[in-house]
Amino acid sequence: MRSQLRNSILSLSAALFAVACNKQAAVAPQQPQAMPVQTVAVSSSPVPQSDDYVATIKSRRSATLNPQVDGNLTRILVKSGDHVKAGALLMVIDPARQEATVASQAATEQQKLAVYKFNQTEVERQRKLFAAGVTSRDTLDQAEQSYSNSKADYESSTASRLSQEKQLGYYQIRAPFDGIVGDIPVHLGDYVSGTTLLTTVDENRDLEAYIYIPAERSAEIRNGMKVDILDNSGKMLEHTAIDFISPQVDNQLQGVLAKAPVHSGESMLRTAQLVKARVIWSTASTPVIPVLSVTRLGGQAFVYVAQPNGGKYVAHQVAVKLGDPVGNEYAVLGGLKNGDKVIVSGTQFLVDGMPVQPLG
Repeated sequence: MRSQLRNSILSLSAALFAVACNKQAAVAPQQPQAMPVQTVAVSSSPVPQSDDYVATIKSRRSATLNPQVDGNLTRILVKSGDHVKAGALLMVIDPARQEATVASQAATEQQKLAVYKFNQTEVERQRKLFAAGVTSRDTLDQAEQSYSNSKADYESSTASRLSQEKQLGYYQIRAPFDGIVGDIPVHLGDYVSGTTLLTTVDENRDLEAYIYIPAERSAEIRNGMKVDILDNSGKMLEHTAIDFISPQVDNQLQGVLAKAPVHSGESMLRTAQLVKARVIWSTASTPVIPVLSVTRLGGQAFVYVAQPNGGKYVAHQVAVKLGDPVGNEYAVLGGLKNGDKVIVSGTQFLVDGMPVQPLG
């Protein structure tokens, strides 16, 4: 009996001890599992040092059309944006008065021609009579003088008619070359003169980017300096280089004009279009990191670095100073050094000090 009681007590004690051990095991804290992350080691790459400026696209062949005669516009045959061929008729200024002048001059020319032909016949007759001894030398001299005067008079009248006909041609405004018609500020019936702007014609090829660079940087500009042409959304359009630098500073803009040739097609760029010109001053070896590794908080850029900690790794949040983007990477101006393992995956789930397991 005593033996059975003792065995029961021992069994109960063992059971209580097991329960106590299980409770201790249940409340014991468990270490968090390390999160697998992709990492990229920071390394240096050539990074351009550049500045962006607003540039204007202009054609090397651009004409401003002003009339060479005065009068009222009677015909406007084109509209802004039309593509025209060289010699195409664009506008007509009322030619009625000039046509009358040409007609009058032509009539005068015919009169002069009649006198000239008569004197030509007369001088030939007088020469024969003088040779036969019928007329005197004085009579022949007078005939030759009249012939010379009428000849000069007729030639002068012909030249005057040709000049008036050429003047008549100025009443027709024609395209000087193949191109695109610009703005037309005049209207049908307007009186125009030599100072009136009729329109422009631009050839939308052989384009140039006109870049005004601040005068304080004029000493750094040089021919051959690389320039990237971008649209207003930042999309790269073309790589080019400066081929002209003005020797003077523009008084109004206080900038130095630099030109760079542009070869992009008509579908991408047009004359007078504003674009962004990125002038590359130099290229330096600079640490870069993937764009995907960067998070922002309150305007400050941060990255997570896989930092060694007792043989394992933890995510350490680091504030960084970034430069301009270079493709899919940012130039790093401060906060990181070459060799740091920057985390590029799952950054939205990370907190500072969290255990991680680098995979690359």
